[in-house]
Amino acid sequence: MSDADVHPTMSPRVHHLPAAGAVVVLVLVAAGLPALLGDAGRVAAVLTLQLALVAGWVVATGIRGFAGSLALGAVAAVGADLALLLPDRPQLDVVLAVLGLGFLAAVVHQMTRPAPRLYLVASLAGVVLLLGSVCALAVLLAVGRLDGGGRAVGTAVLAVGAALLVGHLVDLVLPRPQIAPDVPRGLLGLGLAVAAAVVVAVLRRTEGVLLDALSAAIYGAALGGVAALVALAASYVAVERGERTWALPVVQAVLPLAAAAPVAYALAVHGTG
Repeated sequence: MSDADVHPTMSPRVHHLPAAGAVVVLVLVAAGLPALLGDAGRVAAVLTLQLALVAGWVVATGIRGFAGSLALGAVAAVGADLALLLPDRPQLDVVLAVLGLGFLAAVVHQMTRPAPRLYLVASLAGVVLLLGSVCALAVLLAVGRLDGGGRAVGTAVLAVGAALLVGHLVDLVLPRPQIAPDVPRGLLGLGLAVAAAVVVAVLRRTEGVLLDALSAAIYGAALGGVAALVALAASYVAVERGERTWALPVVQAVLPLAAAAPVAYALAVHGTG
């Protein structure tokens, strides 16, 4: 059996179009529910995206210990959300307790799998990355509780969504200069993705003075850069899997937002955005 048979090539259309559609759905959920329902909508949106990422990641990566991995991801998502919702003044260090307990549970889960416990290290690494990602998504709830946080979350979602959508559409047409063999991603798409996030952030700034425009541009560039780089990493995952499945577009859309959420919090705390 050849390498091509083991890792069948995915066409650029299959690689990018479903992911672009998933990005549109992500923006509708993450920006639409808070607009309709306020804080309750933001909680519902974050939890929905967390559970979607849990299911998508476990299916897309083929983690061993399927049911246990799903349960660990879901429990970590709920635990991180509660840790940031229940205190009067949420602190991110509480989320470290969720990650620590989740890591211990993941180790026990993988070690108690029936023998021969194939791919134990890889599966453990996949679960740990999943736990970190769902906890990172929960940080959007902390951003929403800051002064002006609702607008900061909305800007973050729209900026990340714009970066992801532009990146996929540009790379669908012209993935040049290509970043890696067999990965339909180019530097042009990466640069335009960051530029799209900057444009969205600047357009959503609250004041028209130069300082606010610069602050918004920094906010958009940071979020767009993180989202574009993680989207590139997600493309590596999609290429490695080499098969058409609903889970890959979910991962390609939600994982970059998870990575950008702590960045949005750090910038919002320091008055950027």
